[in-house]
Amino acid sequence: MFFPANIGNKSLKSYFCDVKTCCLLLGWCAIALAIAGIFLPLLPTTPFLLVAAWAFYRSSPQNYRRLMQHPQLGPYIRNFREHRAIPLHAKLWSVGLIWATILYCVFRVVDDWWRAQSGLLLLAAALTWHILSFATLRRR
Repeated sequence: MFFPANIGNKSLKSYFCDVKTCCLLLGWCAIALAIAGIFLPLLPTTPFLLVAAWAFYRSSPQNYRRLMQHPQLGPYIRNFREHRAIPLHAKLWSVGLIWATILYCVFRVVDDWWRAQSGLLLLAAALTWHILSFATLRRR
């Protein structure tokens, strides 16, 4: 039977501290992946920033505030939350880098495996469709 005041041998306060710690770690891991995603074409930036914002909101108001006020990372989150849109330059760079990377892999890395080539081309098409399916953020 579940009693909120006692979860196993842990107190409720201890349980929430563990959840808070897990959310904090998740937030920092998501930030690291988001920053890597800025430079790596197949790793998305915005979803990881949204996960980091969610985790920091649950675990550390100070880190959440710092993330939202960050001059480079904060606008990604705010634009996507408010407008569900991606700036045109980000769409163009993302799609261009995805196709450059995938085509390099198709013709240089897996040039003898037609199934892998087909899978990579399908992946590129799906990622392109996903990125282009979002509205384009207009500058005001």
